Formats: sequence, C-alpha cells, structure tokens
Amino acid sequence: MASDDPRPDDNLEQNETSESEPDAPAECDQGPGEQNPENMESGIDSMGEENPATEPAQPDNVQQGVGHAVNPGDPAISEDRVREELKQVIDPELFVNIVDLGLIYEVTLEETKEGPINVSIDMTLTSPMCPAGPQLIANSKQVLEALEETGEIEVRIVLDPAWSPDRMTDDARDQLGIF
Repeated sequence: MASDDPRPDDNLEQNETSESEPDAPAECDQGPGEQNPENMESGIDSMGEENPATEPAQPDNVQQGVGHAVNPGDPAISEDRVREELKQVIDPELFVNIVDLGLIYEVTLEETKEGPINVSIDMTLTSPMCPAGPQLIANSKQVLEALEETGEIEVRIVLDPAWSPDRMTDDARDQLGIF
C-alpha cells in the first residue's frame, strides 16, 4: 500500500473525532430505535420501524384491521361487536378465523357497576386434543381486552356439542375449498 493512500483506520478515527467534537453538527439527533418527534403519533422510530412501546405486539395469528367493523363509533359493546372482534383470531392450522369456523358457541355480556362490561365466551375446538387450544384462548382474551369497554374476559372451552364442519360459515367453506 502506498504511503499517500488513506488507511481504513484513518477514516474511522476521523469519523469518531468529528462525532465527539461538541462544535461539530450532528447528522442525526437520535440513535437507532429512538423515537423521532415527527413520528411520535404514528409509532415509527428513526429506523422506520414500529415502536413496540406505542402499539402492543400482536401474535402472528391475529389479523390487523379486521375489528371495529360493527358500529365503529358506538362505545357500547354488543354480542355482534364481540364476534366481529373475535374474527381477528385466526386458527393457526386452518388459517380461518374462529368465528367463521363456528368455534364460538355463546357470547354473554354482563354489565358492572363500575362501567366496563364483563364478557364470557363459550367456544369449542375442532377436536378435543387440538394443540392450538391454549393459543386460541389467549388470543381471544387479548383481542377483547384491547377494547376499552370490556372488563373481565372469560373464555370457556366446551366440547358438548362437538364441533363439526356444519358449523362453518360459507366464507370459511370457500377459504378451505369445501363446497
């Protein structure tokens, strides 16, 4: 290497020196992952990624943007709204939401003196030993707990009557190719 050629280490030292000098203008006021004030409301950090502190992480089998289709401006919660919110929960084996699969048997709403409404769900599984059962229960609770109007959420598994494909909606049948 000729003596006039800059060494890679020389450039590194120059960059380090210019960054550490107090009079040198900063190229970027924030480090990776820090919040940009312009993007605070959108929840996007300086790397252009969503900030997990501003939006709760959703499991892979919970769809984004499906909820709030029933009376989006209505603060009251109803059985229809609960079922619509539960459509965000996707069976990880069949890739169809649990409502269209016919897994939700009953939704019970109970008003409380404090204001929030307690929600109780009776649901079944496609088979008694379904390995996705605990995940479906947890995701159902998570989706409903995100609603401001809800209080306690209870999800009970019932196996009687047993689930059958007859319980599926036409949309679920179309997705699964069952005619």
